[in-house]
Amino acid sequence: MLASGAPFVPTIDDGELRIRSIRTRDARELERVLLENRPWLQPWEATLPGAAGRWNVRGSIRSLLDQASSRVTMPFVLEVDGAIVGQLTVSNIQYGAVSSASLGYWVAQSAAGHGYTPIAVAAVTDYCFKSIGLHRMEICIRPENKPSLRVVEKLGFRYEGKRDRYIHIDGDWRDHYCFALVREEVPRGVLNRWRDGAVDESVAARD
Repeated sequence: MLASGAPFVPTIDDGELRIRSIRTRDARELERVLLENRPWLQPWEATLPGAAGRWNVRGSIRSLLDQASSRVTMPFVLEVDGAIVGQLTVSNIQYGAVSSASLGYWVAQSAAGHGYTPIAVAAVTDYCFKSIGLHRMEICIRPENKPSLRVVEKLGFRYEGKRDRYIHIDGDWRDHYCFALVREEVPRGVLNRWRDGAVDESVAARD
C-alpha cells in the first residue's frame, strides 16, 4: 500500500481502490452517484431537522474542505478505475488529551461486497493512528444497517453501547450502535490484522 500527497489528507492506493481527498470538481460526479443510488443510500443519510429540498453537493464539499483546512475533518472519496464509488469522512477530530475522531462512510450499491469499504475504513484508521497520532476511532451505525455493521465486525471494532435517538437520519432522530478501536489494540495495523485473519469478530457483538 502506497501513501502519498498532502500529509493531512493523503492519497492511499490499495490495488484498484484509490482513497483520496475530495475536490470541488467532484460535485457533479458525486451528485450523479448519489442520485443513482437513492433507494440504497437514503435510509442511512444524515438529514437536517426541519430542512427540505435538494441537497447542495458543491456546498457540502466546500464545507468539508474548509473543515479540512482547520484539521478537524478528513474528507475522502473512494475511486475504482477512476470512477467515484463512495465517500469516507473522518470528522470531529480532537487532539491533545482526547486524540479521537469519528468515521463515516457510504458506497454505491454496485461497489458493495467487493471489500472496498473495509479496506478504506482500515487504511484510513491506520493513517489516523500512525500519521496523525490519534488514539481512538469511533464508528456509529444504525441497528438496521446490516452492511455497515458487517464492516465493523470484519475489522474488529469493539461494541461500546447504544445511543438513543443519536443522529438525525432520513428525516428523524435514530438510534445508533457505537463501535471503537484504540491504537494499542492494533499494533500491526487494522488492515494487516484483518488480512492476516487475526480479527476477533465477537468484540462487535451487540447485547
